Amino acid sequence: MKERVGLVLSGGGARAAYQVGVLAAIADLARQHGQGAGNPFPIVCGTSAGAINAAVLASGAHDFAARIDRLVQVWANFHVQQVYRAEVSDMIVSGARWMSMLSIGWMVATKRLRPRSLLNNEPLRELLEQEIDWSQVERNLAEGHLHALAVTASNYASGEHVTFYRSAHVIQPWVRNQRMALSCPLTVDHLLASSAIPFVFPATSLAGPNGRAYFGDGSMRQTAPISPAIHLGADKVLVIGAGRMAEPPAARHDSTDYPTLGQIAGHALSSIFLDTLAVDVERLRRINHTLSLINPEQRQKSALRPVELLLVAPSRRLDELASRHAAALPRTVRRLLQMLGGNGKGRVPSGQGRIRQDSALLSYLLFEADFTRELIELGRSDAMAQRAEILTFFGWTAPAGLVSRV
Repeated sequence: MKERVGLVLSGGGARAAYQVGVLAAIADLARQHGQGAGNPFPIVCGTSAGAINAAVLASGAHDFAARIDRLVQVWANFHVQQVYRAEVSDMIVSGARWMSMLSIGWMVATKRLRPRSLLNNEPLRELLEQEIDWSQVERNLAEGHLHALAVTASNYASGEHVTFYRSAHVIQPWVRNQRMALSCPLTVDHLLASSAIPFVFPATSLAGPNGRAYFGDGSMRQTAPISPAIHLGADKVLVIGAGRMAEPPAARHDSTDYPTLGQIAGHALSSIFLDTLAVDVERLRRINHTLSLINPEQRQKSALRPVELLLVAPSRRLDELASRHAAALPRTVRRLLQMLGGNGKGRVPSGQGRIRQDSALLSYLLFEADFTRELIELGRSDAMAQRAEILTFFGWTAPAGLVSRV
């Protein structure tokens, strides 16, 4: 039986443009090696912004190359207004509600005045409704173009991490410590919940395994981001990260300034989006290594199985790239980031060549073409740098008479 390949797309707001560049390079390699328009990823799993890319891919699984071309077109021409409202009136209303809450208290403030989020992402709903045909997802499952689609979200009421999935065949939901799964029809609401960055975007009400509740970003409390792909039957997994898996040692220096809200928010988001994926990749590699040391008879007695893993992650710091494109943001958003102490000035501060930590917050919100295009090109470049590994992973060889282009 042909091995099933799972695709795992992590979260990261605007950073998810990098994933599109990697996938575009893979689509190019597929064409060069005579693979046609077939979907190389029968199992697609996504979290946060990665969940959005995953659902778009699933809706075009019958023509993978065309769907990737569409993804590139959307991400290469992004503007903030397609994701969240940045008009002065919206910012004033949001700011007034937060100031009301801070001045008179959350419990005292009326429900009408309590802020749900810093930004209004209603434009994102409209965009997703235009780009994703859920009936086509069902047809792709029925016709064999897709085996399973999964998106993850975090239950604010229980603290549990839930994977919502749709599969071509019956797959029993799994339950682990603080994480579980639910088979159900997927909707735009699931994507909005999965991509609801805490405090930044509003939570969304969903019917979960234990009743209806409000769900937020799926990267929160996600201890095993690769796990859904394995539970859904993947024999090998391609993981696309939203940040470098390891940073080079930083130069030692004293930091005497108290961190701004922007710095703290950027640090928190990086912990949510980046750290758990790095830990899970390390865990899977360790399990694979351990299983390789066990003889076949003993391995059959174990519930564990080896899963081939290929990781593609940014070769450059994405917050560094974001700091150079901050001026592309609407003035209202730049002002908001500056109020939070964020780097909304479009420059990298001088002094020891360091990148400010608050640029991390900027990188998650910078849905502007100047930034997303650079991320797409970085994704393409990084994927092509791993060209040999990708071809080996898929087992692609150029047909006779077809010359593969480098």
